[in-house]
Amino acid sequence: MYNSIMFKKIGVIYKESLSFDKDISPHIETILSHSKELYFHESAEDAPKDFPKLSKDELGDQSDLIIVFGGDGTMLSTARDFIGYDIPIMGVNFGQVGFLTDSSENNFKKSIDDVFNDNFKLEERSFVKAQFDDKEIFGLNEIVLHSGSYAQMMKFSVSVDDQLIFEERADGLIISTPTGSTAYSLSAGGSIIYPNLKVWSIIPMLPHNLSSRPFIISSDRKVEIQVTSGPDKNAYISADGQSEIPISYGSKLNISEKSDVLKLVHPSNYNFFEACRDKLGWALDVTKR
Repeated sequence: MYNSIMFKKIGVIYKESLSFDKDISPHIETILSHSKELYFHESAEDAPKDFPKLSKDELGDQSDLIIVFGGDGTMLSTARDFIGYDIPIMGVNFGQVGFLTDSSENNFKKSIDDVFNDNFKLEERSFVKAQFDDKEIFGLNEIVLHSGSYAQMMKFSVSVDDQLIFEERADGLIISTPTGSTAYSLSAGGSIIYPNLKVWSIIPMLPHNLSSRPFIISSDRKVEIQVTSGPDKNAYISADGQSEIPISYGSKLNISEKSDVLKLVHPSNYNFFEACRDKLGWALDVTKR
């Protein structure tokens, strides 16, 4: 259980395209009004020399709370970078949609004041992990298997608990977490999933099969993907659209839930369905537009 007394040392990470003087500096005084121990990630080259700039490992060891200024992409990379450190992360939206960045430039002062007055929600989000050969890759949003060639299909099969579910020819396959259900998965026709459910959504990408549909399965099931054939020497596995590694045809991909979780700091009034309405225009009465 976390409370504001534990948040003595604050780590700050911001998107590289942001300017410290223009974008970040106005919010630093607010943070310093609550905590005098403030550290920046070493990528913050334009931050004042008064503040220590630490490596990822140093920032992970020193920080009680990490505040991220950026969009969902910055949050995704930060979540993966600091997995295993067990540090709550708070996002401030300087991006576009911002499903993981609840606070904004305009309401940051209220948000951070609320956090330090114990008026916040802490939510755990799970990661999906893919293992094959001697390699491992994991994502907060999704793992994607794809052919690596534009408009060329690959062949694969999916088994659950050693039972064949289907064989497919498609552009690829998405294995989405509930967090990722409002991201790439949504664009591919996947369902919106409540964030704290222990499930995955498995979505064939542009399948050559009229009956192929996404399906949802408990994340404690044993999921295996046999990567059969495709147009090139290798297929590819990507995580959150940010890291990618090749996988040879004939390989078997094992999907499981990573034991570590993201501890995401929300404002006290956070509501997932309201976020869907605000950010996706979901379930709005079209007659009132």
